[in-house]
Order: sequence, then structure tokens, then C-alpha cells
Amino acid sequence: MRNLGHVQTTRTPLTGYWLVSVGAFFFVLNAGVSRVIQAAGVDSMTLTTVRCTGTALALLVVVLLRGLRLQLPRGYRELGTVLGFGISGVALVQWFYFVAIDRLPVGIALLLEFTAPVLVAVFARVVYREQVRRRLWLGLGLSLGGLALVAQVWDGLTLDAIGVVAGLAAAVSLATYFLLGERSVSDHPPILVLTEAFIVAAIFWNLVQPVTGLLDSDLSAMRSLGGTLDGAEIPLWALLVWMILLGTVVPFLAELSALRHLTATEVTLVGMLEPVGATVLGWLWFREGLVAAQLLGVALVLLGIALAQTARTRARETWSPPLTT
Repeated sequence: MRNLGHVQTTRTPLTGYWLVSVGAFFFVLNAGVSRVIQAAGVDSMTLTTVRCTGTALALLVVVLLRGLRLQLPRGYRELGTVLGFGISGVALVQWFYFVAIDRLPVGIALLLEFTAPVLVAVFARVVYREQVRRRLWLGLGLSLGGLALVAQVWDGLTLDAIGVVAGLAAAVSLATYFLLGERSVSDHPPILVLTEAFIVAAIFWNLVQPVTGLLDSDLSAMRSLGGTLDGAEIPLWALLVWMILLGTVVPFLAELSALRHLTATEVTLVGMLEPVGATVLGWLWFREGLVAAQLLGVALVLLGIALAQTARTRARETWSPPLTT
């Protein structure tokens, strides 16, 4: 499988942090835009197909402009890893993500997905028998306790059950991407890995729900942005273009570029700005308020993720972070 590593260049950490922050900012805004598109009647499956297909085409253009060339997998093992990346790391995680943000406050949806590093660390300890620092178990406990506060279990789980399952399923898919990534090594640039993954995802979803299903929607119709932006209207086609280019291609490339200056762990940790930003977005845009206990839960989960992410003693730092949303 192609390596998710990158060519070594002069490291400028400040540039890396800026790139990750830019990526997180656009990913967060994309959550709001995607919710508006869903409110316009585009179902989660069709939306996933559109995003994967449009992004695959845009990344192909980027690859061609950079003079790079995609290569066919060498052997069945490499083919299986490429398919695993595309289906689990892109196709399924995005669908679960869209289902989650449609049914949950956007901040909680992303928080559930971002528990993936905890799952990875536990899997590495239990299955791979890796040595881990003791902070892993503290991180796991904080994450579980925080999620209990977020879900308000004492009130019989106040969150939508399907949304919660979708958010956790997104975390499992993302964790699978982590594990496939660090076990797969070669010398191909991350941009090629990303492009291949989106091509696989686009083919997968077009077989399940063809992109032509979008034709059932009136693409020229003006759509309200809802919430506090209810008075603003944008055509549906413009929202879809925004989702593909500014909500997907730009942030993905920004975070890949950050790997020239930061380690994968640093990129992932800074990327935890996303669930925080999504919580703020939900409050400012969609009037989604969280009670004090839920906010405390968010903080505990983020702390738990950070502890788990830094608990592994042999985690590889030569591959790109998992595809975020």
C-alpha cells in the first residue's frame, strides 16, 4: 500500500499549526453547509455520493497539474488495503457522519467521530499487544465518562439513538483507517493516497446510490441557510460546489500539507479543534445549546482523546492522519 508518509522538507511548526487550523475551520463550516443541503431534501446517501464523486474529480485535476501519476495496486494485498482505505476511510465514514449531523447537534456528532484515536490505542494494546503508557486507561475512562455526560444517561439518553450509533460507527470507520494506514508502507505521496481513496469511494457509492439521484432536486432553487441565517438564501448548486471544493478539497490538502511541518500525532491533536468549533458553530448558527454537564462532557472526551493519542509508545509518525470530515 502507498505510504502515507511525506517527503522531508524544512519544518516550520507555526506553518503546520496554521494549515491544520485552516483545515479544521473549513471542515467545521462544512458541517453547517451539509446540514443546510440535507434540509433542502438531499438524503445522506446521495449527498455522500456527490461529495465523493466531486472530490475525486477535483483531486484528479490537482494530481494532473502537479505532474503526478496514479498507479494500479501491486498484488491482492495492496489492492485490499486500497479498497479498505477508500471504503472505510472515506465512503463509510462520510455517510455515517452525514447521518449523525442530520440527527445530532453538530458538535456532538463530530465529538463521537473523533473518539477514533481512543479505539485505535485500545485495539493496539489488546490485539497487537503493544506496550502503552498507563495514561491510555485514564483517557479511556475520561472519554467514556464524558460521553455519558454528553448523552445525559441519567435522563434516559436524550440524544437521538440512530444519530449516536452513526457517530460511533464513524469513529470505528475512522479507527480502521488509522490502523490500515500505519501498517501500510511505501513511497507514494499522500496526495495520491487521498485521490485513490476518493476514487474508490466514488465508485462504491455510485454503485449503491448513483450521483444521478441528485437530478431529483431542483439545483437552481434558492435555499435558506436556516437558524440565525434564516434570511440568507443560496442556490442549492452553489452549496454543493462549496461542500466539494471549500468543504472537502481545500481542508484535506491543508492538513496533508501540514504534515511537512508537524508529526501525524500533532496534526491529529490540533485537529481536535473541529468538535470544539462545531459546538460553537451549532450554537451560533443553529441555536444548539448544550447544558453545563454536556459541556463538561465535551471537555472530558477531548482530554481523554489527547491522552489516548499520546499513550502509544511505538505509534508510527510517517503517515498522514485519518481523513476527517
